[in-house]
Amino acid sequence: MPHPTDVHVGRRVREARVAKGMSQTDLGDKLGVSFQQVQKYEKGTNRIGASRLLQTATALNVPVEYFFDGVNDGGQDDSPVNAKLSRKAIATATKLHQIPDEAMRREIIRLIDVASEVRLAS
Repeated sequence: MPHPTDVHVGRRVREARVAKGMSQTDLGDKLGVSFQQVQKYEKGTNRIGASRLLQTATALNVPVEYFFDGVNDGGQDDSPVNAKLSRKAIATATKLHQIPDEAMRREIIRLIDVASEVRLAS
Protein backbone atom coordinates (compact mmCIF):
# COMPACT_ATOMS: atom_id res chain seq x y z
CA MET A 1 0.00 0.00 0.00
CA PRO A 2 1.48 3.38 -0.99
CA HIS A 3 2.52 5.82 1.72
CA PRO A 4 0.18 8.86 1.94
CA THR A 5 3.07 11.25 1.23
CA ASP A 6 3.95 9.35 -1.96
CA VAL A 7 0.30 9.57 -3.02
CA HIS A 8 0.26 13.32 -2.29
CA VAL A 9 3.49 13.93 -4.25
CA GLY A 10 2.16 11.84 -7.14
CA ARG A 11 -1.09 13.82 -7.16
CA ARG A 12 0.88 17.07 -7.27
CA VAL A 13 2.95 15.72 -10.19
CA ARG A 14 -0.28 14.95 -12.04
CA GLU A 15 -1.77 18.36 -11.28
CA ALA A 16 1.35 20.17 -12.52
CA ARG A 17 1.59 17.97 -15.61
CA VAL A 18 -2.06 18.51 -16.57
CA ALA A 19 -1.80 22.26 -15.88
CA LYS A 20 1.09 22.39 -18.36
CA GLY A 21 -0.98 20.51 -20.93
CA MET A 22 1.55 17.69 -20.94
CA SER A 23 0.69 14.02 -21.44
CA GLN A 24 2.18 11.22 -19.36
CA THR A 25 4.16 10.22 -22.45
CA ASP A 26 5.54 13.76 -22.81
CA LEU A 27 6.66 13.83 -19.18
CA GLY A 28 8.07 10.32 -19.45
CA ASP A 29 10.13 11.36 -22.48
CA LYS A 30 11.57 14.30 -20.53
CA LEU A 31 12.40 12.02 -17.60
CA GLY A 32 13.67 9.12 -19.68
CA VAL A 33 10.97 6.74 -18.39
CA SER A 34 7.84 5.15 -19.86
CA PHE A 35 4.38 6.63 -19.51
CA GLN A 36 3.56 3.59 -17.35
CA GLN A 37 6.27 4.66 -14.92
CA VAL A 38 4.80 8.18 -14.83
CA GLN A 39 1.41 6.58 -14.02
CA LYS A 40 2.98 4.70 -11.12
CA TYR A 41 4.59 7.91 -9.83
CA GLU A 42 1.29 9.77 -10.08
CA LYS A 43 -0.59 7.05 -8.18
CA GLY A 44 2.11 6.87 -5.53
CA THR A 45 2.64 3.19 -6.33
CA ASN A 46 6.31 3.88 -7.05
CA ARG A 47 8.20 6.42 -4.98
CA ILE A 48 10.01 9.21 -6.75
CA GLY A 49 13.66 9.41 -5.74
CA ALA A 50 15.28 12.76 -4.93
CA SER A 51 17.14 13.10 -8.23
CA ARG A 52 14.05 12.10 -10.24
CA LEU A 53 11.92 14.54 -8.24
CA LEU A 54 14.35 17.36 -9.08
CA GLN A 55 14.27 16.29 -12.73
CA THR A 56 10.44 16.25 -12.62
CA ALA A 57 10.33 19.73 -11.07
CA THR A 58 12.59 21.01 -13.84
CA ALA A 59 10.50 19.33 -16.56
CA LEU A 60 7.30 20.83 -15.13
CA ASN A 61 8.90 24.20 -14.35
CA VAL A 62 7.88 24.14 -10.67
CA PRO A 63 10.00 24.31 -7.51
CA VAL A 64 10.58 20.97 -5.75
CA GLU A 65 8.66 22.36 -2.77
CA TYR A 66 5.53 22.45 -4.95
CA PHE A 67 5.17 18.69 -4.63
CA PHE A 68 5.03 18.91 -0.84
CA ASP A 69 2.65 21.87 -0.52
CA GLY A 70 -0.22 20.80 1.68
CA VAL A 71 1.49 17.82 3.24
CA ASN A 72 0.95 17.69 6.99
CA ASP A 73 0.31 14.98 9.53
CA GLY A 74 2.17 12.36 7.51
CA GLY A 75 0.70 13.31 4.15
CA GLN A 76 -2.92 13.50 5.27
CA ASP A 77 -4.62 16.68 4.13
CA ASP A 78 -8.35 16.67 3.62
CA SER A 79 -8.83 20.43 3.18
CA PRO A 80 -10.94 21.44 0.16
CA VAL A 81 -8.05 23.42 -1.32
CA ASN A 82 -5.94 20.28 -1.51
CA ALA A 83 -8.73 17.96 -2.66
CA LYS A 84 -8.02 15.91 -5.75
CA LEU A 85 -8.71 18.10 -8.76
CA SER A 86 -10.11 16.81 -12.02
CA ARG A 87 -8.30 17.32 -15.30
CA LYS A 88 -11.06 19.75 -16.35
CA ALA A 89 -10.72 21.83 -13.16
CA ILE A 90 -6.96 22.13 -13.61
CA ALA A 91 -7.31 23.01 -17.29
CA THR A 92 -9.97 25.62 -16.48
CA ALA A 93 -7.81 27.23 -13.79
CA THR A 94 -4.87 27.29 -16.18
CA LYS A 95 -6.93 29.02 -18.87
CA LEU A 96 -8.31 31.49 -16.33
CA HIS A 97 -4.78 32.55 -15.39
CA GLN A 98 -3.91 33.00 -19.06
CA ILE A 99 -6.49 35.78 -19.46
CA PRO A 100 -4.35 38.93 -19.68
CA ASP A 101 -7.05 41.33 -18.46
CA GLU A 102 -7.03 41.20 -14.65
CA ALA A 103 -10.43 42.91 -14.36
CA MET A 104 -11.97 40.31 -16.64
CA ARG A 105 -10.40 37.49 -14.57
CA ARG A 106 -11.89 38.99 -11.39
CA GLU A 107 -15.33 39.23 -13.02
CA ILE A 108 -15.18 35.61 -14.17
CA ILE A 109 -14.21 34.51 -10.66
CA ARG A 110 -17.06 36.59 -9.26
CA LEU A 111 -19.47 34.94 -11.71
CA ILE A 112 -18.25 31.49 -10.63
CA ASP A 113 -18.69 32.48 -6.96
CA VAL A 114 -22.24 33.68 -7.58
CA ALA A 115 -23.13 30.62 -9.66
CA SER A 116 -21.84 28.25 -6.97
CA GLU A 117 -23.80 30.08 -4.26
CA VAL A 118 -26.99 29.88 -6.31
CA ARG A 119 -26.49 26.15 -6.80
CA LEU A 120 -25.82 25.63 -3.10
CA ALA A 121 -28.97 27.55 -2.20
CA SER A 122 -31.14 25.39 -4.49
